[in-house]
Amino acid sequence: MLYCLNPACSKPQNPDDARYCQNCGNYLLLDDRYKAIEIIGRGGFGRTYLAVDETQAEKPYCVIKLLLPRQPNINPKAAELFRQEADRLNELGQHPQIPALLAHYESPTAQYLVQEFIDGQNLEEELKEGTFTEAEVRELLEDLLPVLSFIHSFQVIHRDIKPENIIRPYANERYVLVDFGASKFATGTALARTATVIGSAGYVAPEQAMGRGEFSSDIYSLGVTCIHLLTGIHPFDLYSVSEDAWVWEQYLPKPVSVQLRQVLAKMLCRATSQRYRNAADVLQDLGRQPRKEFSKQSPDVDQPWRLARTLLGHSGGITAIAIHPAGQILASGSTDRTIKLWDLDQGKLLHTFAARSLFSNLGHRDRISTLTFSADGGTLFSGSDDGTIKEWDMSTRQLINTLQEPGWGISALVITNDMRTLVSGGGDGVIHLWDLEKQTLVTSLTNHQSWVSGLIVSADGNTLISSSYDKKILLWDLKNNAILNTLLGHAERVKAIAVTSDWQTLISGSADKTIKIWNLAQGEQLRSLAAPKDQINCLAIDPYDECFASGCEDGTLTVWDIETIERICTMRHAWGVNAIAFTPDGDLLVSGSADETIKIWQREA
Repeated sequence: MLYCLNPACSKPQNPDDARYCQNCGNYLLLDDRYKAIEIIGRGGFGRTYLAVDETQAEKPYCVIKLLLPRQPNINPKAAELFRQEADRLNELGQHPQIPALLAHYESPTAQYLVQEFIDGQNLEEELKEGTFTEAEVRELLEDLLPVLSFIHSFQVIHRDIKPENIIRPYANERYVLVDFGASKFATGTALARTATVIGSAGYVAPEQAMGRGEFSSDIYSLGVTCIHLLTGIHPFDLYSVSEDAWVWEQYLPKPVSVQLRQVLAKMLCRATSQRYRNAADVLQDLGRQPRKEFSKQSPDVDQPWRLARTLLGHSGGITAIAIHPAGQILASGSTDRTIKLWDLDQGKLLHTFAARSLFSNLGHRDRISTLTFSADGGTLFSGSDDGTIKEWDMSTRQLINTLQEPGWGISALVITNDMRTLVSGGGDGVIHLWDLEKQTLVTSLTNHQSWVSGLIVSADGNTLISSSYDKKILLWDLKNNAILNTLLGHAERVKAIAVTSDWQTLISGSADKTIKIWNLAQGEQLRSLAAPKDQINCLAIDPYDECFASGCEDGTLTVWDIETIERICTMRHAWGVNAIAFTPDGDLLVSGSADETIKIWQREA
């Protein structure tokens, strides 16, 4: 049976061979690609369908979430928020234990998310086969607490953790956390503001029930999930109203260790001041050791690049890095909204440009999306999802100026060598050219239809290369603001571009898990190579055009020979690599990851 995805359709069921709804006439394939075959969830916010992708030979399963607006038509603000949430879900889907976001679509009356289908059994179903042992609950905690750390690093609260939203895939031993439909992006102001009460009765934390959810609210809900699994009894019956306390221990079929009882008791504290504040502290009290695949890279005598240093200091995933033209200072940006300056030689933190807060209005209000230095190194420019570009003086470490993006979200920045023009790309696909002397917007280029993922400007400032999630790479004549060429070839979002110093070769990386090599002068594709396992997030070419590096969502950092396109070596982060850069002398390769670390790799002689 096929289902019509028109939210106003009163009889959405259709026969398997139908192309158009027999009731309302709506075309049954979303984006001429996804076909809903079964309804698997229904709620106040919308409906969830099991679907198949008709464009692929194996017709893999996926999930379509139909989101219903509170008003008959979706207003521009709601549409903008939906796109921002979709971008956030796309970032979260980098984690192997969170379903990937495959696509998102909008209509005047509804919004649609298409996500990876997790083929497995949820814990509510597993509980019907018997209660969990202590070892199984410990395994659950050790699997999911790092996932909570990951989503909290993006300032996101899940808000609906319960057995039904935790799946054990048939093909994988790791638990997967699903259904981020109730999740909330938690800015500092949002945490302080009472909001809509969302969550499942029995599992929701007290502060969340009052509309004041915090990151520790997810820890509380995970704790309730654990005692439900240990006892087999619904949380309603495990809490004594007369004693105002949890009484789950008296219902245990088998005793559990004192250590686990103490950890669960602290996870379940009603007072947030007495509860665990973050997932890492829970893991520490459990005595949990990192899994082997997340530990440091095994030594390799033949590895031409070795790990020289790991920089720690950000409390969120690394999203942007830039290296000073002199090669001694590294700038890093993060989901924690701060920008940090590091001494590359000593690995020492030099300065932090703090996030905007109640005590300062200078920093960014959202994650740092891009960083770039001026050619003389005197100025650092930062772009953020908050829609602002900030100019920082490197000598005084003070804010010089703030430019407000006319659209929403800054996604890429580049400065011409004469330091007169700043080029910015936004989440709306628009490219803006700014006069830095007058601090004014000069013109806008509107030929991309989606997120601008990369910008490169030629040494003479006359040519610009841009890439976008609309799958296009455009070459621009900046003197006339005209398109010189359009490069097409990627099947999914183009996420990164890099060009050799002679401007002969362009390299592009995509969500389609390929890297493509282009002859820039001819506008022709020369080679295509598959990424190690997952989509490409970032690219960088060394200063001598001898090799290039690619960062992947599976956590791998690969160095390739630029002439033979052969793999030289592969290094690893725990989670996705989001930003990479070579130092001006080519001796160091710096990588930043969603695992909150910056790694400095030394080229061996």
